[in-house]
Amino acid sequence: MTANGFKIDLSESFEHLPNAPIVEAVIHWRARAEKKLEPDALQEQLKAKLPDYPNVQRQQEVGVGAEFGPEGASVQQRHSWHGFRFESDDKLQVAQYTRNGFVFSRLKPYQDWEKFQAEAQRLWCIYRELAEPSEIQRLGVRFINLISVEPNDVASVLALPPSSPESIKLPVKAFLYQTKFSIPDHPYELNVVQTIQPPAPPERESFGLILDLDVGTTRAIQFDEMDSRLLQMQWIKNKAFFSLLTRAALERFRSDEA
Repeated sequence: MTANGFKIDLSESFEHLPNAPIVEAVIHWRARAEKKLEPDALQEQLKAKLPDYPNVQRQQEVGVGAEFGPEGASVQQRHSWHGFRFESDDKLQVAQYTRNGFVFSRLKPYQDWEKFQAEAQRLWCIYRELAEPSEIQRLGVRFINLISVEPNDVASVLALPPSSPESIKLPVKAFLYQTKFSIPDHPYELNVVQTIQPPAPPERESFGLILDLDVGTTRAIQFDEMDSRLLQMQWIKNKAFFSLLTRAALERFRSDEA
């Protein structure tokens, strides 16, 4: 137990919410390739190893630079290969292989951590085999939640909702909060973003509260640390989610019909 009372307790379990508001779950490995990657050869190798991810896009990196000559300065754009994006047939799972690491995303409907983590690590092993990184510079676990709510009813969802100063008592129409927490005695930090999005027909007819939870390591880690780090980071993410929402909000997510 730390001085502020925070402790990572992996024996603490969190209930599975059938109607959890997760719209995207992400595990991100920042691990620079130490083997030279040739784009065309890499694309063919990945296609052979990822038959269940048939939709492929090449990703470009755009750089801007200024050149100075006798007639003055000119701005030049430079395009270079950055990586590849592979999507599953149903477009719910995305694997991004780049020169600097690997990102796996699962879109709504999210199933459970075990399936999500297993698929992410399977695809990560392919990156490790082909790119030969020597360490993981940063490991990140990010969950983006979207909850339907009207701005004047945010207090029914957030345990610590935004509020107007007592002296003016104006209704809150929109807000954007970003808070970064350090995790005492552990090499992690937690970044929390809470904001309101207006309706976006036809996808969404009501306001949406975004609760974005991003847990990341603060130092490089070795490969044999990865499993234990992911377990701890998942726990931190869950602890934050269940702490930041009200009991009434959680009750909504317990029902398949919510």
